Amino acid sequence: MNIRVLKNDLLLLTTAVIWGLAFAAQRVGMEYIGPFTYNGVRFLIGALSLVPLILFFNSRGSKENQAEGLNANWKTLLGYGAAAGSFLFLGASLQQVGIVSTTAGKAGFITGMYVVIVPFLGIFLGHRSGVSRWIGAGLSITGLYLLSIRGGFSIEKGDFLVFLSAFFWASHVIIMAVISSKVDTLKLAAIQYLFCGLLSMAAAFLFEPVAVSAILRAWIPIFYGSIFSVGIAYTLQIFAQKEAHPAHAAIILSLEGVFAVVGGWLFLNEMMDFRSVAGCILMLGGMFVSQSAAIRKQV
Repeated sequence: MNIRVLKNDLLLLTTAVIWGLAFAAQRVGMEYIGPFTYNGVRFLIGALSLVPLILFFNSRGSKENQAEGLNANWKTLLGYGAAAGSFLFLGASLQQVGIVSTTAGKAGFITGMYVVIVPFLGIFLGHRSGVSRWIGAGLSITGLYLLSIRGGFSIEKGDFLVFLSAFFWASHVIIMAVISSKVDTLKLAAIQYLFCGLLSMAAAFLFEPVAVSAILRAWIPIFYGSIFSVGIAYTLQIFAQKEAHPAHAAIILSLEGVFAVVGGWLFLNEMMDFRSVAGCILMLGGMFVSQSAAIRKQV
């Protein structure tokens, strides 16, 4: 295997591990503060964590931006950041509220449905979906049924909210695919996190009690969610996806569901019955199958 490909794969795998374990941190954070407060604080800190990187790369980046034709206009950056941050806010909010009444492992796998949803949303942009995508969707939906639907054909509230969040994560992926090549990636990331954090804090003051003492008690899950999940993992994803094919990257990143289960088992003593495990396996298989055609074209 090419050394550069291996390096990118390791960066993506590290990102998946950090994101997967973050579901456990998100569950723990809910013991102290509300979901909007947690998201608001972690995304604002995550935005700040990118500032040193932006300053470090700024002088070199300005020359590279000119060479690559990237738009450095702040109005453009703010517009793109606001659009991406709004979808990020909707996805993160639904996911965080849903996690309150579901397990970290289930939330991780259900969130991973965005890998299947992305190509179907792409149909509205004129993108074609092959047979493998439909097969992958069928496997994933079957897995979702086993994982979340119980007697009387009822779905747990938390699972449903996390499933809805997957549509906004998918929309966010599509938006980023369109705009990330037009502007400085790190600056775009920081701005979208800033917008997401501000929207989350506005919602927190409207719907939740916000207390500094409670935020301080939740500093460990907030620290992980902001510095590791937002700052470090997203930066690793940026550098890896500069060269990795999106479909190939999506498969590796979808492994966050596996690490979410591991994190739930290690830190929260979450267990899954046979039906749930079978559902996870089908969903993971569906994610891989849905991207298989795109991967074969790159081989």
